[in-house]
Amino acid sequence: MRVGYVRVSDERGRQNTARQDIIMKELDVERVYTDKASGKDTKRPQLQEMLSFVRDGDAVVVESISRLARSTADLLNIVKTLTDKGVEFVSQKEAIDTSTPQGKFMLTVFAALAELEREVIGQRRQEGIEAAKARGVYKGRVPVPVDWKAFEVHYKKWKAVEMTAVAMQKELGLNARTFYRKVREYETR
Repeated sequence: MRVGYVRVSDERGRQNTARQDIIMKELDVERVYTDKASGKDTKRPQLQEMLSFVRDGDAVVVESISRLARSTADLLNIVKTLTDKGVEFVSQKEAIDTSTPQGKFMLTVFAALAELEREVIGQRRQEGIEAAKARGVYKGRVPVPVDWKAFEVHYKKWKAVEMTAVAMQKELGLNARTFYRKVREYETR
């Protein structure tokens, strides 16, 4: 069976999978798994489901290796998992087919290039932020103000299990991420 894996980084819907979906149809893929998540790690639900689904004799098809993984180590680990299960890996863009020794070699080279690309993008982004800061344009996030006296009262109730974290978040008007960041900040004061 030819199994496709499609991924876009944007979870908010600014990117779509149309281009990759067309390629999957052109390559006669019978089943497609799609994630809308960053490729920075392998903690993606559809990727994990696809890895569990494939069997000996199957082939996993992707539009490009960057859709499967962004780090060399992750890509090679995924391909090793596939190889151990008797599953071939095919990347349309790079013309990689791991059923050949040349394909395995090219996979390693392209994986290293994909990782380099990700690191260069991150470096450029950081340089852009630094340049914007130097011009006074970029200020970063505005800190969320917290009434520490009210926080302390609710914190004590929460620790005494008289209040849930969700109730405390609602009372203080904080989302979960900010709430736990403020808890760490409070506990280290």
